[in-house]
Parts: sequence; C-alpha cells; structure tokens
Amino acid sequence: MAKVSWSGVYPAVTTQFRDDLSLDVEATARVMDALIRDGVSGLIVCGTVGENTALMRPEKIALMEAAKDVARGRVPVISGVAEFTTAFAIETAKEAARAGVDGIMVMPALVYSAKPHETAAHFRGVATATDLPVMVYNNPPIYKNDVTPQILASLADCETIVCFKESSGDTRRFIDLRNMVGDRFVLFAGLDDVVVESVMVGAVGWVSGMSNAFPREGETLFRLARAGRYQEAMPLYQWFMPLLHLDARPDLVQCIKLCEHLMGRGTHLTRPPRLALTPAERGEIEAMMKTALAHRPTLPDVGLKTAA
Repeated sequence: MAKVSWSGVYPAVTTQFRDDLSLDVEATARVMDALIRDGVSGLIVCGTVGENTALMRPEKIALMEAAKDVARGRVPVISGVAEFTTAFAIETAKEAARAGVDGIMVMPALVYSAKPHETAAHFRGVATATDLPVMVYNNPPIYKNDVTPQILASLADCETIVCFKESSGDTRRFIDLRNMVGDRFVLFAGLDDVVVESVMVGAVGWVSGMSNAFPREGETLFRLARAGRYQEAMPLYQWFMPLLHLDARPDLVQCIKLCEHLMGRGTHLTRPPRLALTPAERGEIEAMMKTALAHRPTLPDVGLKTAA
C-alpha cells in the first residue's frame, strides 16, 4: 500500500495567462514560489482553480514540470487529472509520472454523467495504471458525478488510491467513510467554507482556493483547527468566511483569481468559457476584499515560518 504524509494546506494553484491568454509558465512559477515562501504545506497544479480543462496537454505537462522545479523538494506537488475518458486520464497520469510530481488528483470522467459503478471503474482504471499516489476528487456540484463513500469504499483494494478530497460540502461523509473502511484513506477538505468542520471530523489536509490570496491566513486557520484551538480559530474563521464562500460559487475561479490579483499575487485573467466578472460582480468582490483588508486579523502563533 502506498504511503503519503500529505497534510496541511495545499492551494489549488491558479494558472497564469498573458494578455493574449497564452500560458505564462514563468508567472505561474512565481505564484507557486510565493505560496511556498509564505508557508503552505503543498501545491495542487492543474486543478479546478488551475483551469485544467482549458489547458492543452503540453501546457499541463509544462505546469507539472515547472511546479516540480519550483518546489525543489520543499513541499509535495500534486497534479490534477481531469479528462473526458479513462484512457485520456491514464495518458495524463503517465505524463505526470514522467514530470516527477509526487501524486495525482484524479477527477471523475468529465462531461459524461456516469452510473456509480462506472465512476468506480474510472478511478480504478487510472489507479491501476500508475504507481503515483492518487487523491480521488469529489466535487458533484461542479462535475455532476458524485463519488459517494460507498463508491470510495469499493476502491479500498486499489493500493495507489491513498487520499480522498471531499468538496460536496457534506462533512458527514468523512464519518460515513471512516465507519466503512476506518483510516484507509487520508482525508482532505475540498470546500473552503467548511474547512474547520472538516478538520473536526477527520480531515488532515485542505485543498484550498482562497489560500491563493491569503496563504498565511489559510495555513494558520488550518493549524489552529488541527490543534483544537477553536477559541482562537473562530475569530479568524469568521473574518475569512465571506471570502471562503466564493469557493462554492460556479464562478469560483474568476472570484479567486480576482482576489489574488487584488493582493498583487497574480493575474485575474481566465480562459473562455470562463469570462471576466461583470462590473457589478467585480465591485462586489472588491468591496468584500476592502472590508477584509481593513479588518485583517493578527494571526496567532502556529509555528508558521516567517515569510521569505
């Protein structure tokens, strides 16, 4: 059975584009390096927030390679695998292995609304074709296929499947899964605005969207929750919550990239079909950020290293 030590905050890194919407690998590398210097525990590239499905395969490979080069062993690098078919996903998984990443985050087969046994077969097909550790990614609001605890339990014999990222928002699923297969899988929160609740029921990691804009706040909040320091965590969680809700919107990528841009950490540009926020929507996010920055809290000490 593959073993991993994944834990802490893994931002779902945004992919940076130039004004003509061509891929900017160098800018994306700077974003990743800044996140690591701010103390995050790992990186997810080519995820939902990384606009995986808007990338060509050579672009995905370039981002995997860049992430591995930037990380230099400081943190684990996990790459998203989001493809239309199981065969395509296997090909991408093989490219991820060649790029030297530390694991893959596999999404259900996209576009096709699968039956439960088909969803299980997709993950099994990818997992048995790679030696990389696999994080199963469940996000039914976005990808329309629900990886239930029952489906995941049926995959417990797949040695490379080691981790489950739950983005349905239903934290009861962590407990249901534990009741079925004990601690067989490493559990990761996948929806920003239920992260503390997820930690309380067993999540040891958090694939985070808004930590792209506020990495130190995200890592501090997570560490406080893991340590059971809820009295200190709750004021930070309350401050963060309006922004964390953005991760649950259909336009989460545009929202997160705009917040990141306002923090001077990256571009707000997204590739179609994701279009820029309307002026009213942008004004809403800018007002939210203005309020958040005006009341940005002093962070409790959680052993987070000083930003480089």
